[in-house]
Amino acid sequence: MSLFAAGLTDIGTRRSSNQDTLACTVSPEGDHALAVIADGMGGYRGGEIASRVVVEALMDALTPVLARTPAAQVPERIQTAITLAAERLEDTRRGRPELDRMGTTVVLAWVQQQRTWLAHLGDSRGYLLRDGSLCQLTRDHTVAQRMVDDGSISPDEVARLPFRNVLTQALGATAEPRATVTELALQAGDRLLLCSDGLTDALPEPNWLPLLGRWPVLDDQVRGLVDASLRNQADDNVSVVMIQYC
Repeated sequence: MSLFAAGLTDIGTRRSSNQDTLACTVSPEGDHALAVIADGMGGYRGGEIASRVVVEALMDALTPVLARTPAAQVPERIQTAITLAAERLEDTRRGRPELDRMGTTVVLAWVQQQRTWLAHLGDSRGYLLRDGSLCQLTRDHTVAQRMVDDGSISPDEVARLPFRNVLTQALGATAEPRATVTELALQAGDRLLLCSDGLTDALPEPNWLPLLGRWPVLDDQVRGLVDASLRNQADDNVSVVMIQYC
């Protein structure tokens, strides 16, 4: 069995800069993979800097240990890397008042042969595509999601909330950020999909599977999702990474 990955980010149709950053790597043996998407916030340049700093910090911390970390230690490694990324973000901000409000969401996938750990802070998401079905693996760290969880609103009402994208957790905006980590076992043919909210806001999830079924190649599937969001006039940056186990 081998892992394959593809990723793409686009500025969208209305933004003047791309504040998303992504990175993905697969080991030469094809049995380990690491992917990260960060969606920055904090005004002009601030979000772009925040997402880049955090993705670079996470890749620097995790790539060297990707193939030699025992499975039992992976969640701890991820949390340690998240802390290091937050510290690097704070170092970057120090002495630069124009960056006081910068921060970023994060979604990360660490794949070790058939095992996967998915970590996130904020509303960038992770999904599993298996046997023709789509399952959201992450739960947004937002005020809207918290209201759904406590029964204040129904899931159908989220789209109408003016504050639906207000975050309850993000790197740079949370004093002691701690990612939510989910572990799962992969099956042959499974695909993991990571994305920023530029995709989920512009392209309803029921449209994804019919689109993905048009192309057998992973790079084309990623491009197809991004292009479809742009045709829907995505007003935010759009980023997608897919990892396939086959």
